[in-house]
Amino acid sequence: MYSLKMVLSAAVLALLLTASTLYAAEEYAVTVERGVTAKMRDGVVLRADIYRPQADGKFPVLLQRTPYNKSNGTEFGLRAAARGYVTVIQDVRGRYTSDGEWYTFRNESADGFDTIEWVATLPNSNGKVGMFGGSYVGATQMLAAIAHPPHLAGICPVVTASNYHENWTYQGGAFEQWFNQSWTSGLAQDTLSRTVSLNANAMVGALTLPLTHYPLFNFADPSAAPAASSSLAPYYLDWLAHPSYDDYWKRIAIDEHFSDITVPALTIAAWYDIFQDGSLRNYVGMKAQGGSEAARRGQHLLVTIGGHAGGGRKIGDVDFGAAAAEYDENDLTLKWYDFLFKGEQNEFASKPVKIFVMGRNEWRGEDDWPLARAQSTRYFLHSSGNAISLKGNGGLSVAAPTAEPSDHYLYDPSHPAPTIGGPLCCDASHLDPGPRDQRAVEGRDDVLVYSTSPLAQDMEVTGPVSLELFATSSAVDTDFEAKLVDVAPDGFAQNLTEGIVRARYRDSREKATPMTPGQVYKFTIEMWSTSNVFRQGHILRLEVSSSNFPRFDRNLNTGEEAASATRFVSATNTIFHDAEHPSTLVLPVVPGR
Repeated sequence: MYSLKMVLSAAVLALLLTASTLYAAEEYAVTVERGVTAKMRDGVVLRADIYRPQADGKFPVLLQRTPYNKSNGTEFGLRAAARGYVTVIQDVRGRYTSDGEWYTFRNESADGFDTIEWVATLPNSNGKVGMFGGSYVGATQMLAAIAHPPHLAGICPVVTASNYHENWTYQGGAFEQWFNQSWTSGLAQDTLSRTVSLNANAMVGALTLPLTHYPLFNFADPSAAPAASSSLAPYYLDWLAHPSYDDYWKRIAIDEHFSDITVPALTIAAWYDIFQDGSLRNYVGMKAQGGSEAARRGQHLLVTIGGHAGGGRKIGDVDFGAAAAEYDENDLTLKWYDFLFKGEQNEFASKPVKIFVMGRNEWRGEDDWPLARAQSTRYFLHSSGNAISLKGNGGLSVAAPTAEPSDHYLYDPSHPAPTIGGPLCCDASHLDPGPRDQRAVEGRDDVLVYSTSPLAQDMEVTGPVSLELFATSSAVDTDFEAKLVDVAPDGFAQNLTEGIVRARYRDSREKATPMTPGQVYKFTIEMWSTSNVFRQGHILRLEVSSSNFPRFDRNLNTGEEAASATRFVSATNTIFHDAEHPSTLVLPVVPGR
């Protein structure tokens, strides 16, 4: 006798093998049409799968434009169509079944506009189009929205960026090496397969690009990267060629075009996500600068835990409890459009912001982001001149410093402090993301550790975190990296949020300016945001170092461009925390309830 699970599995398998089929669920049976063509303004043909409710009448349209294979959207397509949406999932230009050349971001505004206007005229469409999906699929939404196509009526960008220089490819001037190389290598596999398929004698899929062989730099012959990437991922080489924020990036920057977005949005972010800061900036920017009253008033935000770092109740080394498991992206997307397009008075009819508060491990509604009631609180760095590692005497307190000796350490780029967890993507099999115990890195002699005393009562930190750091270096360029950590009574040191600044970009991302060795500079390190309750007895900790590798590329301290530099120079870096140079951790502390 067949089980229900076996019958459903067989039904799904039959669906995947049939060009047009019926599927009964919830309200409507579903008709599926695969490989439907749409011609873009320049004649390039893109292909989509369309899931329709099998019923007379008109329905709103949900559109996803993806570089990750439209066939992966089957589950959501069936679910959404059964709920009363015409659902269209399209391969973007140059990916999988769509024609044309793939190049990141370049064609998404024009192709998004054309696709939206095409799906608005499909049979059974009522003319209202909403978009959905995460990561680069969020980028396809944002880039389409700034072109303001007439029939776009809502978006739901999940864990995506607001600026493809500052919170996609670079951060604080440092190259996001792990993400850029792992993501690019993964995408290049389809490009390779498409190239191989042009040769009738080649076996498609016979060649693979293992993620352990990234196009690297600072390792061997720099010419190896262009040889490996020029045909499969030319955009990667362009990213390396444009380390400063120039016109290459500005023409596709979402945060320079918030005023062009005229539709409501549900922005979904995550505390440990690689695009956390960009997602939060999207919400704030669209609410403040949206190009219509509907856009400004129609912004909603939800912040979950893991994003690209993982889902469920256990993420990394931390179990966040039963409430964390309640998050269901597909369900939230459908509820958002039930609210926006069908007028259902669901959870989106109340508070516009919902966040997961770690430490307390619960969801909480808010009126806005950042929280107006959060109090900017300054925690000053202290030591007697030896804050090196857990063995040192670095402290944090609200008491301002007077006369204190500085802390210094030797940063050797050939032996960088390693990445342990954090906001990583897209190769968890080789480097674990999310919250991880930081004690191994805190034991190094090139990491400074500043800690409070055990807290006498719970303390909530919710909002943007930053570090004002007075420092000098023996080199013309170096990095400063900061990490906020929650230390439990048993010693487990949970990373919360982090940031970095490349010294030559300390004043401007547009123009690099070398340091004068030995001169004191004030650096502001944006450490992004968090929401965490430091429990009574826990310790609030700050780590300061000059590397977080391979999440970020190693600064070789020479001032040369990272992609071509091969000369390693060690730097003695000094952190000041006295009355004249009060290095300060700035925290948004939420008053107790």
